[in-house]
Amino acid sequence: MSAEHVETPIPAPLPLRTIGDIRAALRSGHGFPGDQETFEADLQRALEASSETDLNAVAAVIVDYRGRIRLYQDPDFDIAIQEGLDLAAQLKQEDPRT
Repeated sequence: MSAEHVETPIPAPLPLRTIGDIRAALRSGHGFPGDQETFEADLQRALEASSETDLNAVAAVIVDYRGRIRLYQDPDFDIAIQEGLDLAAQLKQEDPRT
């Protein structure tokens, strides 16, 4: 019997349809360090700058933090960050100016 390839299970995406969903995800530790506080500040600034007919700034904040939460959940994200750091270190070592 051959060994089967075992993949890390990918967690189901969080429901991030509302501001409440985003707040709950950030309170639960999803997202990057400090996102919970900066989300509230960014949302407040966007609300204050918006008119009653133009809430594009608010929507942009929601989309941004929803994307941050999804990135943080992606199991390949840490691998990609490490690959980038390794490449930067390698390029730094190969730089003839150093």
